[in-house]
Amino acid sequence: MTSTASVHPFVLWIDDSTAVGNRLLGGKFASLAEMTANGFAVPPGFGITTTAYRHFLDSAGLAQRARQVRAEARGADLPRVQELSAEFAAAIEAAPMPADLETAIRESYAELERRTGSTGLPVAVRSSGESEDLAGASFAGQYDTFLWIRTGDGVLAHARRCWAGMFGPAVLTYRPDTERDAAAGDHAICVGVQQMVQARAAGVMFTLDPVTGDRSKVVIEGCWGLGEGVVSGGITPSRYVVDKVTFEVVAQEVQRQETQYGFDPDTGSVGLVPVDAEVSGSPCLEAAQINTLARLAKEIERHRGAPQDIEWAVSQTGEVHVLQVRPETVWSRRQAEQLVTERKSAVGHVLARFAGVGVTHGGGGRTS
Repeated sequence: MTSTASVHPFVLWIDDSTAVGNRLLGGKFASLAEMTANGFAVPPGFGITTTAYRHFLDSAGLAQRARQVRAEARGADLPRVQELSAEFAAAIEAAPMPADLETAIRESYAELERRTGSTGLPVAVRSSGESEDLAGASFAGQYDTFLWIRTGDGVLAHARRCWAGMFGPAVLTYRPDTERDAAAGDHAICVGVQQMVQARAAGVMFTLDPVTGDRSKVVIEGCWGLGEGVVSGGITPSRYVVDKVTFEVVAQEVQRQETQYGFDPDTGSVGLVPVDAEVSGSPCLEAAQINTLARLAKEIERHRGAPQDIEWAVSQTGEVHVLQVRPETVWSRRQAEQLVTERKSAVGHVLARFAGVGVTHGGGGRTS
């Protein structure tokens, strides 16, 4: 790597001592570094940093054009925004990858294989933007995530797609709530590369009730298989409401589930596969796992000092893993006395927190 990269690295591991709070990892992956440093069970991974993104644009001669695209999109109608987005995505796809950056990414994926003892390790490749940290901005839900990527070539290709996602129509037309025009800023993006959990069950949980704002409850939504079933809205999740003091399950809705998101060896990608008949009508979580998740949620909220949205997975061997953590932003912006009068599923809230514009699974399929 260059001397500049040694100071502002192209790759930063989430268990590195300098990773906590480091803007080079963007909002999402810096949060996971914080969780890792504080002993929470986060799958290992590394971030292809915002420095790497800027190095790529500079080397390709695209940095000035990126600023022009953002500026023109602010005053353009949707067809023109879509045209600008497609043109710039094509430019990112066609631009050569700097040799020093390619080497850093390939070596880091190989190192992750070594650390996990798994050749051809499946990873999630997730966008983690600087702008996710801005007050009044909620870019989550507008960047891309790619699942079950298994080679160095795949990581390189999907890093480009995450970079291109910075110029997707939803991002170019997004306006934050504050007067500061975060969308127009020259913000960069980190690409997080993280070991995928071979999930028995997965989903999201909230350290308050996302329907009423009740902070005395933990609400867990989960399904068999990968959490994409919950995040995408493709599967109706089972729902558990847990008292935050006694950890008693005060309400639950168990859904019968015939299909789940998982790796399909026939297609070589993530997609809907059958749930084993003997468990399709059973709860995806055992009582002890619900208790563990609720206690984990309360511990994370205590650590971070505010309500949180947490993506989790339970492995085939029963271990609970933290996949993403974000501050809850819906009820924190409302007056405490405001209550909704119509019960709504939290799935819509989940989509805004954890989904990308679309989640692409290893074989290239897309859900939204």
